[in-house]
Amino acid sequence: MRDIASCFSEYAVNVTPHSSCSSFTNNTCISPSLAPSTQNSVSSVYKTILSNNQKHFLITVTWCKSHLNQGLEVSFGEEETIFRLNTNSRFFRKMKGSKLVESDESKIEIFWDLCNAKYDASPEPVNGFYVAILVDSEIVLILGEETMTKKFKTRTTPMAKVSLLSRREHCSGNTLYTTKAQFSENGTWHDILIRCSGENEGLKYPVMSVCIDNKTVIRVKRLQWNFRGNQTLFVDGLLVDLLWDVHNWFFNHAPASGYAVFMFRTRNGLDSRLWLEEKSEQKDEDTVEFSLLIYACKST
Repeated sequence: MRDIASCFSEYAVNVTPHSSCSSFTNNTCISPSLAPSTQNSVSSVYKTILSNNQKHFLITVTWCKSHLNQGLEVSFGEEETIFRLNTNSRFFRKMKGSKLVESDESKIEIFWDLCNAKYDASPEPVNGFYVAILVDSEIVLILGEETMTKKFKTRTTPMAKVSLLSRREHCSGNTLYTTKAQFSENGTWHDILIRCSGENEGLKYPVMSVCIDNKTVIRVKRLQWNFRGNQTLFVDGLLVDLLWDVHNWFFNHAPASGYAVFMFRTRNGLDSRLWLEEKSEQKDEDTVEFSLLIYACKST
């Protein structure tokens, strides 16, 4: 009997912890000596539903880093930024504190502690911090270590239902990108590596490789002519569409620069259409889909 991935599409790539992950078994990803590009900002969009009145909120949490600025922004809805913190500023930074924002409809409280935050290669801290957001005295989002967020979770205040809808990463540097992604709430965290190799590495033509957990799942040859495309992956029992657009890398006026876009997005396996063709009004509101967008600027 054929597995569900092959039944869905003969072109789907099945990614499982105990498989070779693709037909490209001889092209497993080996950590290159080239250092990955630098992440400039990471934005996560959360959907929250209050338990007392079922009110919906979209919350965007953005961690950013540049030569002049490093900090945190919190936005509600599409555009409104209600909180901004610059941890690089000598005069205006406040590494620990709280803020109250009142509107006609809701009272929003933000608590944070970045005094002992530890950072890896990303502007998003990995441990030693917490950020907690309350709406109308209900906890809607808590980020950080379990030991630091425990005082919020033990409160008698109710907890809203929260789901991670999307994650956006802006990178700059070369054409090697590494990140992690969890395609479902209870799924496994996966290491993702995207690498574009060229003639300077002894190849006759540009090649793009996408690796998940150190296994090559996609290999696109002659990338300058296949600069846009898509591929279906089967990860953790989910269908994941991968779309890439590297047109600007090859046809930009400045050949040493340019930008590219890579997107991973989950979809319902019963729907045979690509996610780009889906109509939002036809989706089930209870269905949570996740997308990872990587905006990659080539500056070297």
